[in-house]
Amino acid sequence: MKALILAAGLGTRLRPFTLEHPKALVPVGGVPMLERVLLRLRAEGFDEIVVNVHHFADQIEEFLRANSNFGLKISISDERGCLLDTGGAILHALPQLGGDERPFLVHNVDILSNASLANLVERHERGGGMATLLVSDRNSSRRLCFGKDMELLGWHNVKENRYRPAYYRPAAADRELAFSGIHVVSPTAVRSEMERQRRSGAFSVIDFYLESIGTAGVSGVCDTALELIDIGKPETLSRAEAMFSHQK
Repeated sequence: MKALILAAGLGTRLRPFTLEHPKALVPVGGVPMLERVLLRLRAEGFDEIVVNVHHFADQIEEFLRANSNFGLKISISDERGCLLDTGGAILHALPQLGGDERPFLVHNVDILSNASLANLVERHERGGGMATLLVSDRNSSRRLCFGKDMELLGWHNVKENRYRPAYYRPAAADRELAFSGIHVVSPTAVRSEMERQRRSGAFSVIDFYLESIGTAGVSGVCDTALELIDIGKPETLSRAEAMFSHQK
């Protein structure tokens, strides 16, 4: 199985560390974020990994060269010239991931979870469609809105009480759930839809999914047992540090 790790971000919330290092190498319990995600993917049966890089890209490449014993085929999607955001990163990496047209996982480097990642890929393959998003009923100021069959209908900024698309109005049966930063995509369908939208350069994958409503199958899988830590923020990084230190 294949996966794309999104590791190119600037990590501005984790300064001062990220003024001299990439976010992907922020240590969590003494182990870099990137290593923890790689080991999690390996444990779930993934064997081909693409890592996108931009901010201090050379440090990530050096880390991967110095730790070549992960037992994984790892390649780099180079964004040194321009940071492409989450959607642009997928488009840029498609030639490396979509050769056999099998679905691949997309995983943010700053997410730690107990999610069954291999099961998510299987769920996507059974359901078909362009993308399957792992979501949960956790606190978030921005939520995705799903219909009774877990089809994506919209997005809600809870603080501003603002919905997208502009025409969307929630029905009583709709569910609002938080995106995990983990999703599965089918390369052929994604490529076709990105071409239809004339996507290029830097763009958000959530914006792309919202523009795909009604034309491409985007659905959610709600994991009621999901435990997730977004370690891209100082307060949650501290919580993760305490958790992993306790496990030593």
